[in-house]
Amino acid sequence: MPTIYPTDRASLERDCDIEFLRATGPGGQNRNKVETAVRLTHRPTGITVTATERRSQSANREAAFARMAARLEELQREDVPRVPTKPTTASRERRLDEKRRASATKRQRTSPPPDDT
Repeated sequence: MPTIYPTDRASLERDCDIEFLRATGPGGQNRNKVETAVRLTHRPTGITVTATERRSQSANREAAFARMAARLEELQREDVPRVPTKPTTASRERRLDEKRRASATKRQRTSPPPDDT
């Protein structure tokens, strides 16, 4: 059974290291001088997410926490094993009939046997 990590905001704030950094790219003076980008590191799992899309640090923080919650939920989702199914008798018959028809068509493509007369 995998470990269950809570994804509510209070637990994430307790379990994550928050790091603020300068975002790169276009955006002018505000983006170049102010540390608006947010990087979250979840200590128990080591998962890291960053948010640099918004101009405000608080908006990026909200986006980063939402992204972290989504990543943790995806990590904890249990894969449902695929149940192998058996083809029905009718579908097996149809497939075999089609193979017989194709085989007969291919047999007709051969050149006729030479006449020995």
